[in-house]
Amino acid sequence: MDLQQISDRLEIEDVLARYTRAIDTGEWDGLDTVFTADAAIDYTETGGIAGAYPEVKAWLAEALPMFPRRQHVLGQVISEVTGDEAAVTAYFLNPMVLAQEDGSELLWEFGGFYHHTMVRTPDGWRSRRLHEELCWKRGI
Repeated sequence: MDLQQISDRLEIEDVLARYTRAIDTGEWDGLDTVFTADAAIDYTETGGIAGAYPEVKAWLAEALPMFPRRQHVLGQVISEVTGDEAAVTAYFLNPMVLAQEDGSELLWEFGGFYHHTMVRTPDGWRSRRLHEELCWKRGI
């Protein structure tokens, strides 16, 4: 592995970390450093929407606050870089707490794979496409 390959992997993993941090903290504008303006995102397997980045960003800001605590754990990351494009798959575990009307909390957990198509831009690697593949869920 040469220095460019190492650099690409580290930069791609940084994009994934920025993504999960923005989702977990509700810092939605942080997603602007993750996705291209014309990105396509598909969350339908986990009950979400599919659409263009601006639409999905607005939906996330509206839908996810119902889960007051969210946390992603990323596992294996596989990056296949070809020139200025990369096919990236990252294993994920995503527990979220859902507040109930009676004050109790319900834990929802999702496990699966994030499939990104990333492109090298003047601002670094960005995701042009994200498909969230559900492998399992619990608590729902």
